[in-house]
Amino acid sequence: MDRARPVTVRRSREPALWLLFSAGGTLAALGLPAVVFVLWVGPAVGWVAVPPHGTLSALLGGAGVRLVLFVVIALALYHWAHRFRYTLYDGLQLYHLHQLIATLTYGVATLLTVASAMVLFL
Repeated sequence: MDRARPVTVRRSREPALWLLFSAGGTLAALGLPAVVFVLWVGPAVGWVAVPPHGTLSALLGGAGVRLVLFVVIALALYHWAHRFRYTLYDGLQLYHLHQLIATLTYGVATLLTVASAMVLFL
């Protein structure tokens, strides 16, 4: 009797990368315009009072706020990496550098995520 070898299926990292891409894009699209308005546009046109330095410092002093800020920064970086990667592929037709571009873009996103963790938590 001939025994068949079990078939091994290679798992793709693509679903995890798409999850990071879509979560980062959603948070960036919903959250960053509000932050830009409250901190820069609103005070410039006189619609919103400039938050005092003490208020912003007290807000960022809590661990929960720092954690949320870290998650938003990390997801936005991975959104950028994924978008930039496919811009290089499709826009500049650099398909032959697939592995190098993927390593560089996600590597930069990872390094900047670690740097943001160091700034926020150390």
